[in-house]
Parts: sequence; C-alpha cells; structure tokens
Amino acid sequence: MQDENNVKILFQFHSDIFDEEMVETMWATIIDKDKGLYKLDNIPFYAPLVASDDIVFAEFDEQQQMLTYRKTVEYSGNSIIQVVLMDKSKDINSIRKKFEELGCVSEKANDGYFSMEIPALVDYTFIKHILDDLEQKEIIGYAEPCLADQHRIT
Repeated sequence: MQDENNVKILFQFHSDIFDEEMVETMWATIIDKDKGLYKLDNIPFYAPLVASDDIVFAEFDEQQQMLTYRKTVEYSGNSIIQVVLMDKSKDINSIRKKFEELGCVSEKANDGYFSMEIPALVDYTFIKHILDDLEQKEIIGYAEPCLADQHRIT
C-alpha cells in the first residue's frame, strides 16, 4: 500500500481494556501534506474515537520518528465496533460474513477478535440488535469505541 499517495500514521492512546498505553499504525491517504491532513484508509483495531474515512491532522514526531496523529479534523460518520469471540466453538469468519451481508466490512486481527466498520449511511439499529443477541448468547462480547452521532441509539 506504500506509494506516493499513502502514508502510515502512528496513534498513541491509553487502552481501558488493557489498562496500558498502546500504539497502532494505520494507513491514510494524503489530503494536504503541507497542512498535515490525511484520510484514514484502515478500520482501527484498537485506537478509540477514530474511524475509517475520518480526516485527521498528523505531524512528524521527532521522538517516534514517524507521522503521528494529533487530532481528528473531520468525522466520516462511520462507526467502529470491536468484537471478541467468546464461544471458541463458533467460526469468527461466519460471524463477520453475517455483518458483511448487512454492509459492514471488518478486519480480523486473529481467530478471536475483529474490528468492524458501520458505514455512515447504514442503519445501526438492526446491527446492534444482532450484536446484543450474540452477546446475550455469550457467543461474542463487543465494544463501541467510536460511535457516530447517527448510530447512537437512545
């Protein structure tokens, strides 16, 4: 993916799940290099409060020796859901496929964890119902580290 239009950006954050400082790198498309603006190409695995297609401000960090996230400039409206497989007898890929059929792509970290994008124009109500049902059956556990306003269910 490395070319003249794409860069890797470092995200540093405190994980409440792991209760430690963490880092994650993500691919981004250059929007305006001089202004430090980039559009995220990845579905974040762990980094909270950012989603694919968000436009972020990043600058070179001397200590890290790489482009480093500073703030989100424009939110895409996409949401990110982190899913942990609790019932190891179930196939994580079939669960991912169920959500993909509803318009939600995901990235698998391993056989027990994936991160899923809820696109801005997708109605989250039905997807959340499925997530809640799978969680109630103790098949998965899930978190909503980046939930766009239109996906918030009251």
